[in-house]
Amino acid sequence: MRTRDEIVTALTDSGVIAIVRTPNPAVILPLAEALLAGGLTAIEVTLSVPGAIEVIRQARQRFGNDILLGAGTVLDVATCREVIAAGAEYIISPITRTDLVAAAHHLGKPVALGAYTPTEAQLAYEAGADFVKIFPADGLGPKYIKNLKAPLPHLRLIPTGGVTLQNVGEWIRAGATAVGVGSTLVSSPMVQEANWPEVTRQAAALVQGVRAARQK
Repeated sequence: MRTRDEIVTALTDSGVIAIVRTPNPAVILPLAEALLAGGLTAIEVTLSVPGAIEVIRQARQRFGNDILLGAGTVLDVATCREVIAAGAEYIISPITRTDLVAAAHHLGKPVALGAYTPTEAQLAYEAGADFVKIFPADGLGPKYIKNLKAPLPHLRLIPTGGVTLQNVGEWIRAGATAVGVGSTLVSSPMVQEANWPEVTRQAAALVQGVRAARQK
């Protein structure tokens, strides 16, 4: 079992968190397998997935420590505890729900709290959040991350929304610790058609894009 610090380091090293939102929970295990084959180890199962907690339990049993498995769209402490018991290693919330921090830290797991404004981002940090999820980031762009980091360089930011294969390097060079990628990576047609080789290819391209940006 990884410690909280080890999970934080692993997520930072990974640089990409694949956000899995689908109405069909049966596809998640083969989808996770395809992502892992591309070298993308950090996978967030959102609680909008039907039976998400059971899916998290199954994924943990299937992949063990090969996967950095998180739970997303966590909105309250009770759910936070439940998903950790099922096998989630980190908690991601779209909102600045500060009481999630103590609950997750008590169980040895890191938290990314959602924020949109500089004030929310700083409040999340002061509450003890390990990361700050900038959401929705598609209307803000990489320049916003750069501008936010200028006065607040201590923030570990994970912009989510609007990250693509084409612009992932821009987000990283702007100062993002990692990026959250949802529909642009795990698109409905690819999942519906079970086009796992294409998922693997895009996952590998995203991971390479992060690496290349960090080397510059």
